[in-house]
Order: sequence, then structure tokens, then C-alpha cells
Amino acid sequence: MKLAFTTLGCPNWDMETIISQAVECGYDGVDFRGFLGQMEIYKLPEFSSEIETTKKRFKEAALEIPCFSSSVRLFTTSEEELNKFLGELKEYGKLCNEFNTPYIRVFGGSIGNISREEAFNIVESNLRDMLKIAEEYDITLLLETHDDWTRCEYVHEILKRAESKHIQVLWDIHHPYRTVGESPQLTWDTLGENIKYTHWKDSYIKKDTVRGYQLCLLGNGDIPLGKIYHILKENGYTGYFTLEWEKLWCPEIEEPEEAFSQYARFMKELEEEFAY
Repeated sequence: MKLAFTTLGCPNWDMETIISQAVECGYDGVDFRGFLGQMEIYKLPEFSSEIETTKKRFKEAALEIPCFSSSVRLFTTSEEELNKFLGELKEYGKLCNEFNTPYIRVFGGSIGNISREEAFNIVESNLRDMLKIAEEYDITLLLETHDDWTRCEYVHEILKRAESKHIQVLWDIHHPYRTVGESPQLTWDTLGENIKYTHWKDSYIKKDTVRGYQLCLLGNGDIPLGKIYHILKENGYTGYFTLEWEKLWCPEIEEPEEAFSQYARFMKELEEEFAY
């Protein structure tokens, strides 16, 4: 089992701390979603002028960067915004080639009052240019089950229209179950052959919050984590199990020092249970 965490969960850690904590807790990789306040990490020295030093540090620590989590959205009706997203994809494509990273996470985005069919058409059109970049850098875009594209049938329709091996699925195992009441088995049955990467989190219902739920340490909520793990392993999933601890957006949740070590222990226990 390959474990990673996204840097969304440790917004104040420097590179030394990220690497040392990953090694100490038994992780295999780090998924970058921002670094020290900058979401567009390719603008930072660590991923530009000092990139060789960063590459060396990850290699010496035997750590991978399995995915770069971008802010790119497939749905936009703005040509200016689309061009911005295309530029961002190119920058991440370059980083993928530097770090031998296969994936870039992308969002579907909010469609507002536009009909679902029109949204499909807009995404299909935007994807043509995005996939050219993915093909150029020989990487794969991962559409996350998130926002207005959480339901598996919506994601499946995009894959069908794209007809490209360069777009696959990131199954955020929390969102479909929690926000649209989708069963994990339905998600897998619909998208399984295209699921290449997973994000993990747990929560419980809390109606007096903006989201209607409270994020928590894994196992302290009611997301069927064990069932989801079993579905993945029974069907031969070999990708990463990545903790998306949303500390940047939810400062009230536990500190990364606690959450990251707890997640590694929790997932190892799941692995041992499945082995029996």
C-alpha cells in the first residue's frame, strides 16, 4: 500500500519538515497542493531555480511526488480563465517531467445556473486544449469527484466524451458518499476501471456548520472507510492512498503532526485486516 499526504494539510511546514515527517511516519510520497502560502508552486525557487536541490532531497529520502494538485477547472466560460488554466497545466507538466510524476489533479468546477448538458459541452470543448498539453508532456489529468462533478455519472460522461487515456479519475472517497449520498459500490462500478488515485478523509454530520459536516481523524467519523478499502483491494487497485487533510481550509482540525501519523497507523491497520 502506497501512502501520501497533500500539503494542504501542512500549510506552515517548510520542505525539510515535509520530507522528514513523511519519512518518519512511513509515507511513500507527497502530493503538493500549495507550499508555504503559494498555491502555484512552480513560481517558487524550490520548483524553479532550486529544483535540482528539491529533486535530490526527495530522491535521498526515497519519496515520490505521485501527483501535483492544481487549481485547474475544466468548466469555464471565460477565454481568459481558460488560457490561465492552460498555462498552469503547462507549468505542472514541466514539473511532472522533472519529478517523474504521472498525474495532475484537476477540478470539474461549479457550473452555476447553466444546464448540465451545456456544461458537458463546454467541458468537452475546453478539454481538447487541455489534453493536448497532457499528451505533450505524456502525463494524465485526474478529474476529482468534487464540486458539481461529484456524481459518478457526470464524471463518466466526461471520460466518454474525451475518449483519451490522458484523463482518468481521482476518487475522493469522502465527497460522493457524504455530499450526494452515493454508495461506494456504485462509484466503483461506474468509474472503477478509470480510478487511478484516491483521496482519503473522514467526517460526521454536524448541521450547525457551513458544510453540514465536520472533518475528523480517520475512524472517528462515519464514512465507510473499511468498505471502500476492501472494494479497492478486491478489484486490484494499486494506486496511492492519499490523505487530504484540509488544514488550510479548516484550521480548527488537528495539527498535521497528529493527523499524518494517525492516518498512517489507521491505513496500516486496514491493510492488516484485509490480509486476514
